[in-house]
Amino acid sequence: MHELERLHKKLISILKENIPPLKVKSESESSIELTGTKEAMQGKKKVDGFYFATIMPKPKDIRLYFFPIYTHASEFENISPDLRKYLKGKSCFHIKKMDVELENEIRQMVKKGAELYQKDGLI
Repeated sequence: MHELERLHKKLISILKENIPPLKVKSESESSIELTGTKEAMQGKKKVDGFYFATIMPKPKDIRLYFFPIYTHASEFENISPDLRKYLKGKSCFHIKKMDVELENEIRQMVKKGAELYQKDGLI
């Protein structure tokens, strides 16, 4: 199995560890999108579950779109330099490789994001 395929599967499994309280909005062979479970306002639009995260493979990396790092930016200011180097823009990580430490940090970051959404009544 190619390294990016292993990385893709691992990131999906990390997200799925948080179901419940999160729910799968859409899932295909290549991508998965998770949301909260309650109706919420997202901008000016009412949605059936506030956006949480998406995993999507690209030719050179795996993208982790992680919305809590945008909505709760101050809670994630202390992510490690190793993880921060993959952050492009405000909420998209372009992950090319992952060791055990990075995997554990991503797992904790996702768990913390779910806890913040629960605290805010979005799950």
